[in-house]
Amino acid sequence: MSLEKTLLLGFIAGVTILLGMPVGRMQRPAPTMRLMLNAIAVGVLLFLVWDVLSGAWEPIDSALASVHEGHGGLGSAIGYGLLFIGGLAVGLLSLVAYEKYMKRRASALPTDEPIVTGGDSGSSGTSSGGGIATAIRTTRAHTIASSKARTTALLIAVGIGLHNFAEGLAIGQSAASGEVALATLLVIGFALHNATEGFGIVAPLAGDVDETGAIRLPSWRFLLALAAIGGGPTFVGTFVGHGFTSEALSVTFLTLAAGSIIYVVLQLVGVAYKSKRPDLLAYGLLIGMIAGFITDGIVTAGGA
Repeated sequence: MSLEKTLLLGFIAGVTILLGMPVGRMQRPAPTMRLMLNAIAVGVLLFLVWDVLSGAWEPIDSALASVHEGHGGLGSAIGYGLLFIGGLAVGLLSLVAYEKYMKRRASALPTDEPIVTGGDSGSSGTSSGGGIATAIRTTRAHTIASSKARTTALLIAVGIGLHNFAEGLAIGQSAASGEVALATLLVIGFALHNATEGFGIVAPLAGDVDETGAIRLPSWRFLLALAAIGGGPTFVGTFVGHGFTSEALSVTFLTLAAGSIIYVVLQLVGVAYKSKRPDLLAYGLLIGMIAGFITDGIVTAGGA
């Protein structure tokens, strides 16, 4: 299959992530609905953790099976194993370090000083200068300590983007090897899969409010940016996969995705437990995981 047609397949597989974006614009969903949306997102993400880790473990398992059968040494298994551990560690711990860094920056900037806009003629320069500086510090602090829901959505998009890059590699490699039917089935399955992933990205944004209780709707521009971060790597991975095959690259990106998604799942589960509604958490988890397995089953039915 030509590169142009292969890239079209990758685009189709990734663009369906847009289908879930409107959920982020829900103004005031009922508290029960909001908790359910959060729990479903956790279910989808838990499925993705299983999906990416099983995919990343497959080369290691195959290498160990070859050692058992006497067809190879431990070098490949050890190499893939190190990539597995390294990617998982970086994906998880880098987000922990990033959150700590942002909290330190936010706490270091004063946000409660009055903003001075003027003064008498003798001190207007100093007062205005101080007011401008304070306004800048206040704006920066507000930006750094922005909506927790938006930060969570961004982290989910990053983790899913890493996962979708690996999916794009599979599409590109299948098309480049002439397996057009398999590539097409992969696109159908991944397209459905990405639609559920888009919902998982924006679910934390539904009904988001600021510290005063006012509704904080994400702009369409922000939602499109999340979609590009989450779905765009499918297209990029398709391009890379069409050029060459690399199990090492696939293992690296899959484990990076797993680590980052695990971190986000911990955050979302913490939010769910604070609500003291374990029943909604269980129902949402079940729905999210079933949706993930159904869409993955479509890919498996195609022989992938």
